[in-house]
Amino acid sequence: MSAAPLDYDFAVLRVVPRVHLGAFVNVGVVLHARAAEFLALRVLTDVAALQARLPGMDAELLARYLRASEAICAGDPTAGPVALAPPSERFHWLTAPRSDVLQSSPVHEGVCGDLPRELERLYGAYVLEPATHG
Repeated sequence: MSAAPLDYDFAVLRVVPRVHLGAFVNVGVVLHARAAEFLALRVLTDVAALQARLPGMDAELLARYLRASEAICAGDPTAGPVALAPPSERFHWLTAPRSDVLQSSPVHEGVCGDLPRELERLYGAYVLEPATHG
């Protein structure tokens, strides 16, 4: 018996090393399903992997930013006031447009029966397989 289909929204987190050029490297995926009260983030935080994908960047600082995003997504109270917001507000905060080195793609929609599995599938498709986009 398969699970009932669930609507979700997702965005790809990406690093834009030179904002003025617009080229980026995907480093994570955030997935939100309002009806299921599900919010999860899968990001690349391994410093060596970040250095390999983003030569010349401060990979340790970037990994700290990405771990902070994980904490906010998880609702960790040590991550500050935004982490205490409801899941939908945290999703919108994580995906809000910004002209910084760490950005979000536009939000996309999908339907699946298993949200954690879908997050892993999206992470594999957008982060692990295509190392660089731009």
